[in-house]
Amino acid sequence: MSWLSRVRNSISFLPKRQTTDTLWHKCKKCGSMVFTKEWEDNLQVCPRCDHHNRIRAETRFAQVFDEGAYELLSSPEVREDPLKFRDTKRYIDRIKAARTTTEQKDALLNARGTIGGRTAVVGVQDFAFMGGSMGVAVGSAFVAGVEAAIAAHAPYIVFTAAGGARMQEGILSLMQMPRTTVALELLREAGLPYIVVLTDPTTGGVTASYAMLGDVQLAEPGALIGFAGQRVIEQTIREKLPEGFQRAEYLLEHGMIDMVVPRAALRERLIQLIDYLAPVREAA
Repeated sequence: MSWLSRVRNSISFLPKRQTTDTLWHKCKKCGSMVFTKEWEDNLQVCPRCDHHNRIRAETRFAQVFDEGAYELLSSPEVREDPLKFRDTKRYIDRIKAARTTTEQKDALLNARGTIGGRTAVVGVQDFAFMGGSMGVAVGSAFVAGVEAAIAAHAPYIVFTAAGGARMQEGILSLMQMPRTTVALELLREAGLPYIVVLTDPTTGGVTASYAMLGDVQLAEPGALIGFAGQRVIEQTIREKLPEGFQRAEYLLEHGMIDMVVPRAALRERLIQLIDYLAPVREAA
């Protein structure tokens, strides 16, 4: 290494050199190379084929809340690795690895802020954390989100993204299905709306519980939504499934969800739904 390179590398304030890895983004669907800046300005949606990329919880919060401002809510403490599960590695080690990679406590985060000037509590499942899988921590965070919404007399909006229940927690993960359902009854008794936005992918026990219990069911374009996998269904019924089966557009056509909303229009649609489902009462 030359003395000039050593001096240049030692100066911390010099900007990092742009490379093909940082300058361009390759679409996972159509393979198009798009300027990263253009892709990010388009809310991480491919401008060529409209593929909605999976996004992190913090990014989702910034896109939904007014001026990207929000307060992250703390998640309840739960017992980790209650079954002392181990497959090729210990479950507790998988949790630690996921926390290191994502810098999150678990797969579901809640935040409070305003959407169109109205207070709302938003929960986001992050697929980057162990596939967004639902365990005791996710169930507890969901219940905490419902309680926060009731305390703030605000709607609870959840963005789902999950491979299903977390197998390492066995029956305890499945118990989160009735647990979250009961929590939603408390929300409805309080007269507050529950809005679900299904994102890619939403499957398994999450689909079989709180993901399909919204007062209004929205989905992002092209999102995979279902319970069992397509291959499992085909092997069970011994028939070929139709094209686009379990995609958001197919579910909309067959009445399983209410609307498919592009990411760019999602915030405005949520504002409309909040105003409709939780109108402001005028003082007498």
